[in-house]
Amino acid sequence: MTQFPLFAQGPLVLLDDASGRIVYEENVIEPQEAARWHEALLTSPIWRQQRRVMYERELDVPRLTSHFSADDPGLPWPLGLALERVRAATGVTFNSIGLNLYRNEHDSVAMHNDRLGDLQEGHPIALLSLGATRRMHIRNKKHAAPRRLDLDLTAGSLLVMSRDTQLHYDHGIPKQAHPVEPRISVAFRMRKPAETTQHRPR
Repeated sequence: MTQFPLFAQGPLVLLDDASGRIVYEENVIEPQEAARWHEALLTSPIWRQQRRVMYERELDVPRLTSHFSADDPGLPWPLGLALERVRAATGVTFNSIGLNLYRNEHDSVAMHNDRLGDLQEGHPIALLSLGATRRMHIRNKKHAAPRRLDLDLTAGSLLVMSRDTQLHYDHGIPKQAHPVEPRISVAFRMRKPAETTQHRPR
């Protein structure tokens, strides 16, 4: 297991090999601005509670979610501005914005990878964090040579994962044993046209 420091200087390359590229950078959005964005989204009526069948029961997903197309003229503030900043930081175009609200230490997302069939080849996934710091686990899928990266995602930080990493690595946000304030993850993706995939945006 590799644990990365809470405060890094400049872009931190976590992975760059045949299995993909993962880069993390803090303060892509300055702290005061990130705090305003977090408060605006936290109090917005955009959030919904999903339910899924798990263990033969229908249960609440342990977080709230929302989703927008990047060209939606009704994008709530500050998503349009966030999209511009992330495009400028990465040099990549995105057409999908997915949000997760982790309300407290009990909210989480299990280890998973994004569905490759949904994503355009050659386009990364960019995750902008707002609010409380939460730890992300990134784990490779090779059981013969296990490797896990632990990364504290701070407010205003940006994590960029190449599409190829979704084939080789899972990632997740575990529950915490101590109280944690709300965190919002804003995920920017380039999805394939709807007619080329059978899946709805997540």
